[in-house]
Amino acid sequence: MIKNQWYGILESKEINKNKPIGVTRMGEKLVLWRDDKGNINCIFDRCCHRGASLSAGTLVNDTIRCPFHGFAYDGTGKVVKIPANGKNAPVPDHYQVNAYVVKEQYEFIWLWYGVFQEVLPEIPFFEYLREGFSYGSLSEVWPVHYTRAIENQLDVVHLPFVHGNSIGRGNKTMVNGPVVKWEKNRMTFFVNNVIDDGISIPLKPQEIENYKEFFSLEFQMPNMWQNKISADVRIMAIFAPIDEENTKIYLRFYQKFMKLPVLKQIVNRLSNVSNRYILHQDRHVVLTQIPKKTELIMDENLIQGDAPIIEFRKKRAQLKGE
Repeated sequence: MIKNQWYGILESKEINKNKPIGVTRMGEKLVLWRDDKGNINCIFDRCCHRGASLSAGTLVNDTIRCPFHGFAYDGTGKVVKIPANGKNAPVPDHYQVNAYVVKEQYEFIWLWYGVFQEVLPEIPFFEYLREGFSYGSLSEVWPVHYTRAIENQLDVVHLPFVHGNSIGRGNKTMVNGPVVKWEKNRMTFFVNNVIDDGISIPLKPQEIENYKEFFSLEFQMPNMWQNKISADVRIMAIFAPIDEENTKIYLRFYQKFMKLPVLKQIVNRLSNVSNRYILHQDRHVVLTQIPKKTELIMDENLIQGDAPIIEFRKKRAQLKGE
């Protein structure tokens, strides 16, 4: 995983007020809960006493209590009470587990994966989606590393073959570009897929001057993607790393063309039907790819149309210090 980054890991609605939730993210078993003020806490889901799962415990006065022997943990991962030792007995500092800084924003839970800092950077959510939109959402787990799931959304070549009866209609198999531009850790890629007339050859990125007129998508490191369908419609996804072989995908349909409350919700819910269908077209192929994880250097023969994938691998390697 890339260190010192905000990772979207859950949707806000997955965490209830009176019950902890246990999840695996970044290859680690974590437990999250809301305190009395609604703030999110996140610590390792393993009691330092006898190794029991804290997510099977209960919430008491802003702490989570181990179901085995009642050890109570605060949001920093420190044990603040050991019942067997008496209510007023001091607790040595080594009775603790690791904790993560988490924030709730844009109805997602974000985890800071890296070195703790007093002042953390802003969560790099797409500015355009921060207000004015409503959304419908779905989620599912894919048995692949998050790099494979991400690269599928960076792949501009597969559309007419994987999605021939949906978003890839028209048999536009020839790819002009794509042109890839970076702004800090955000990649925007512009692409123009056309029908192969048997005469033309694909334009190279450096040959395209009006690339900003092309269809464009964005990817924000380390795990967030946006399809810019129109000014009023966007699809965005977060690829939450579970472990080396599994990823949870959160897919949202954002829109602001329908503002009437009831109709707005109907539109957002109906979007899940088509989005799930398209996502499963991708899943059918991605799950066959070998290996499950991608790297900068692999046994693959990439082509010009794979430029966004190549750029993603380069940036990921750079941020990992490889």
